[in-house]
Amino acid sequence: MTSPAPAGGRSPRRRDDPPTTRGQREEATTIRWNALRHDAQALWRSAHRAVTTSGPERDTTVQSLKAAGAGVLAWALAGWWWSAPMALLAPWTALFLVQSTVYRSVRSAMQQLAVVMLGTLLAAGAAVVTGNNSLVAMAIVLPITVLLSTYARFGTQGVYAPTAALFVLAYGTYSGVDILHRLFETLLGAVIGIAVNALVLPPVHGRDVWHLRKRLPQESADLLHTVADGIEEETYDPKKAQGWYDRAQRLTDLMTDLRSARRWTDESYRFNPGRKLRRSVPHPPGADWDFTWDRITEHIRTTVRAVTETREDRPSLADLPEEAPGILAELLRAAGDVCEFDDSDTRPAGRQSPPETERDRRRAMDRANAAHDRLARLLTDSRYRATPALGGLAADTQRLLSDLAAIGNPEADGTESSDADADADADADTHSTHSTRSTHSASTAGR
Repeated sequence: MTSPAPAGGRSPRRRDDPPTTRGQREEATTIRWNALRHDAQALWRSAHRAVTTSGPERDTTVQSLKAAGAGVLAWALAGWWWSAPMALLAPWTALFLVQSTVYRSVRSAMQQLAVVMLGTLLAAGAAVVTGNNSLVAMAIVLPITVLLSTYARFGTQGVYAPTAALFVLAYGTYSGVDILHRLFETLLGAVIGIAVNALVLPPVHGRDVWHLRKRLPQESADLLHTVADGIEEETYDPKKAQGWYDRAQRLTDLMTDLRSARRWTDESYRFNPGRKLRRSVPHPPGADWDFTWDRITEHIRTTVRAVTETREDRPSLADLPEEAPGILAELLRAAGDVCEFDDSDTRPAGRQSPPETERDRRRAMDRANAAHDRLARLLTDSRYRATPALGGLAADTQRLLSDLAAIGNPEADGTESSDADADADADADTHSTHSTRSTHSASTAGR
């Protein structure tokens, strides 16, 4: 027999009920404490890196301290020394104009001065037209200034147009003297913000370019070695092959990141005296390397796609000859070795690689070319039927090797293969007469 339910319709809690609510509360408390501990540890690691090593954390810390210093300096001049009637505008402007680049500080200052002047003049005109009726003036001006703030050329500074109009109408500071004070103090803050950003440890961003230049060849080499090892395996794993192709696509994403980093670097050098004041900052290398590796990563992607498609069970793609996987694995492994020997991130611009590195790179390139020659001969071998899959792999790897041949040459733009040049150099070393070199050049052209 059950006891009647108490008023309110809720049944009484039994003494033998498990304390699930207490356990859930304890688990939630543990999770929150772990999250707080993790955040505190991450904050400590970031602070430690900002003090001990150069990197994004130190850059952020320096820029933050510079912005704070610019705000204090602007207030000391406008508020403490001059006692300007609108002194707040000077530190307000200086604080937000210490941007990540000097060029961005100058551009933002011009945009902010334009929108503040526009919003102030529109607010003053509306106040005069409405007979100092602030409510009606706001109803007229704010829709216009908010719309103007979306103009693309004003950038992120467009929001200051309605803000300036709102302060002018709310405080009734729209006389001629008030307008001049507002503009002058805004200009003072802009000058201080730009000066602090340009003269006190001016930001120069070249670290990402160097980092990506080092990362791209290494990841390309790792991928080619992984694909070569996977081709030689007897069992084919479609998921593993899809992982190869995903990694190849990420290589092209790295090239996109490199182009963005280079644009960021170029912007950081505009209007920046840091390239002369800070000798410890190396200038980023030229963009010729980017063009070559843009093609290399694209050829790696198409080659890996061809490999994954030929290994899949598709009626449209015939099987490769039994000798082809081993030859292709040797070719890709040698191509990965060539990528590993790219030392352009440590070699001074315009200089050749060390003799040991150059020798190892040439040997790897010779192995890759020899493997490609054997792969291409399968197309004409009467024992095998020439298939589109084999022809596609031969063409894709040929394009890959053609651009890999430019690695290590400080003047090469990667648009032509260096096979003919290598043949010509070898011929010149062996034969000293002009007629012999001419004959060799003609024969090369004929081929």
